[in-house]
Amino acid sequence: MNTLPAPRIAIIGAGPGGLTCARILQQHGITATVHDRDAGPDTRDQGGTLDLHADNGQIALREAGLLEEFFRLARPEGQEMRQMDPEATLLFHQVPEEGERAKPEIDRGQLRDLLLDSLLPGTVRWGHTLQAVGGPAEGPRQLHFTDGTTIEVDLVIGADGAWSTVRRAISPAVPRYSGVSFLEAWFHDVETRHPDVAELVGQGSAAAADGDRCLFAQRSSGDHIRVYVIQRVPADWITGGGLTLQDTDGIRALLMERFRDWSPRLRRLIADNDGPYVDRPIFALPVPHTWEHNPTVTLLGDAAHLMPPLGVGVNLAMLDACELALAVAHHDTVDEAVSAYEKTMLPRSTEMARLLDGAADHLLSTELPDFATADGH
Repeated sequence: MNTLPAPRIAIIGAGPGGLTCARILQQHGITATVHDRDAGPDTRDQGGTLDLHADNGQIALREAGLLEEFFRLARPEGQEMRQMDPEATLLFHQVPEEGERAKPEIDRGQLRDLLLDSLLPGTVRWGHTLQAVGGPAEGPRQLHFTDGTTIEVDLVIGADGAWSTVRRAISPAVPRYSGVSFLEAWFHDVETRHPDVAELVGQGSAAAADGDRCLFAQRSSGDHIRVYVIQRVPADWITGGGLTLQDTDGIRALLMERFRDWSPRLRRLIADNDGPYVDRPIFALPVPHTWEHNPTVTLLGDAAHLMPPLGVGVNLAMLDACELALAVAHHDTVDEAVSAYEKTMLPRSTEMARLLDGAADHLLSTELPDFATADGH
């Protein structure tokens, strides 16, 4: 940014996209604050494992000066992929070559910690839930938080995910249920407590589908495996079945019935999990999702282009973050920076969203896509 005074920038959301944007801005001497509704960095589980691709996510990390640190943490062996049929017959097995770095895996929590630790102290304001964006379109903007505080900024960056509050300031769009739902199950100390599951899944991912349902298992670091039970069901299928999410035994019994014809080896992915399930119905924004240019508000990642979890979400979010931060650094005004960023981001995200529109159904197909790219949404 070549002119003074420096713009006051607020990023809403401390996920990979928001933190990447803040980091790259700081690399260029530009201050930004990140506001997140969580009480702290350890408030909730950060989800499964992510594969960061050489042509987007890794580009952002290189610009952030964190690529080599990422490679030290990443698990290239996590690129292994096994595809099976419901009888647990291995149909396809891909093992990464030695030194393969195209899309190594990293735990979501590890990536977040890498980004958090790279930021200047005090950058992230925890426990700040955004209530509304006020002020005129030309700025300055007022950010109203639920704790009663208000701040004034020149640029609001919505990195606040599927149910973005920032999005409401520039777009009426809301995510729609895809018809496909994930139910997440966890396995801990797998080599000791669940050796059969560990052997089945290997070092990366394993999937099986029959056209109506799918089991997708993915290894994380620290001897953990997450399993996603993928089904074409109503969004309220659990309560519709007279159950609650806390009724682990009841849900397990229902799943065992639905997968009764599957191999006992695969049914262990349902029967033996540790602890409760996590319900993750899959939503997506309408395609295309665009908005009229606003000189003081923009979006990145899922806030801008929520899509089914087919391996592009976090990578696009980090590429968005990188390009937006560089646009701010290289343009004289916030308005010019936002225009330049959206000129590239919106066509790219629209093209990808069209490609993946309705693709949640492909997760159930017997002609399985490359599930090794699924990013743990």
